[in-house]
Amino acid sequence: MTLDDWVTLYEQALASQEWASVDPLVHDRVCATFSDGRRFVGRDAVRGAFERNFALIQDEEYRVSDVEWLVRSEDHAAYVFTFHWSGLIGGEPASGSGRGTTVLVREGERWLKIAEHLGPAPRE
Repeated sequence: MTLDDWVTLYEQALASQEWASVDPLVHDRVCATFSDGRRFVGRDAVRGAFERNFALIQDEEYRVSDVEWLVRSEDHAAYVFTFHWSGLIGGEPASGSGRGTTVLVREGERWLKIAEHLGPAPRE
C-alpha cells in the first residue's frame, strides 16, 4: 500500500463511522489531539473518543483535501491536510473543517497512524 493509498483508506474508514474500520490503521501508542484541544493517548483512549464522535454525528460525511507530504521515508511519514465534515447532531445539520497533521510509522508491511493533531481552519 502506498502512502497516498493509506490516506484514502483512512478517509474511508472515518467516513464509515465504525471503529473496526479505523482500528487496523492506528498504532497502539497513537496520540490524537482534537481541534478543541482535547488530547487522547493510546488505542483505548482514541477509540473511546472516536466512538463518541461517531455516536454524536449521524450520517457524517468526512473528506480530506490539500494533502501535502512533509516527509516520506522507509519507516515514517508526515503530512498536513484540510478536513471537512458534515452530518446531523441532535437531528440538526452541523459541519466543520480545519487543518490537520498526521504522522505515520511503518511496522512490517503496514503504515500506522501514531499521531494526529487537528486544528481550526485557517483564518482568511
